[in-house]
Amino acid sequence: MPEVHHKTEFGGRYMHYRDEGRKNTKTIVLLHGLLQNLTVWDELTLKLFREYRVISIDLPGHGYSDLYNSDAHTMEFMARCVNEVLINCGVNDCVIIGHSLGGYVALSYAELFEKNIKGIGLVHALAIADSPEKKESRQKVCEMVKTNRPTYIIQFIPSLFAPCNRMSMAKRIEEMKDQALKMDATSIIAAQMGMIRRKTSIPFLDRTNRPVMFIYGKQDDRIPIEMAAIQATVPQHAEMLMLDNVGHMAHIECPDLVAKWIRNFVDICYAQ
Repeated sequence: MPEVHHKTEFGGRYMHYRDEGRKNTKTIVLLHGLLQNLTVWDELTLKLFREYRVISIDLPGHGYSDLYNSDAHTMEFMARCVNEVLINCGVNDCVIIGHSLGGYVALSYAELFEKNIKGIGLVHALAIADSPEKKESRQKVCEMVKTNRPTYIIQFIPSLFAPCNRMSMAKRIEEMKDQALKMDATSIIAAQMGMIRRKTSIPFLDRTNRPVMFIYGKQDDRIPIEMAAIQATVPQHAEMLMLDNVGHMAHIECPDLVAKWIRNFVDICYAQ
């Protein structure tokens, strides 16, 4: 797979992205989760770029994209950064797919730039805002990151995977740890504070006529299955994939089936 790396300037700083399969007419935009970068989509991109244009983006403060705001990267701000990348790529329409934090950004992008999207994919992401308890938990994470960033990262990354997959995926987990350890405390805190300020997107899901795809793992202890199932009843057109033996990283833990679902979903979105 050719690796086509680019940077685009926005607000005096730079956003990094990769652009594969540019001759294809159907465009998929992939947004990663917290403490990750666009390389988490490598295996999926390999399965898709021959049929689709695949644009993966490092969110602000992640990977090779610059930190913009040491206070908070709100979902709306990060969505505008994504939009700047897509303008630079000449993208007029796309299916935007986000994992966890990237799912929240994808929802904000869809609300701000609905005319640009054919569909929305949420991978281990909820449309509801954080509960008071979740906000408090994120505040505690920020305090831990300030005092002991490496310990937080080393504990956090393996917890994203189902226990049954941690041994077989030990090499991938170590790679993700190494990448995450390059991320400074300020960037991690800016993302956490942005998620604390996130508003609910349920009203948007209720009114949009764009198809919405939900992908969840049954071993994901961050998202209750009941809550995920209820959320999937909100959009006019919703598709949900619930995976056995998968934690919070379906695109890595079960890439073949996830790629198949994304392929079918994108074709449906562009056929409408």
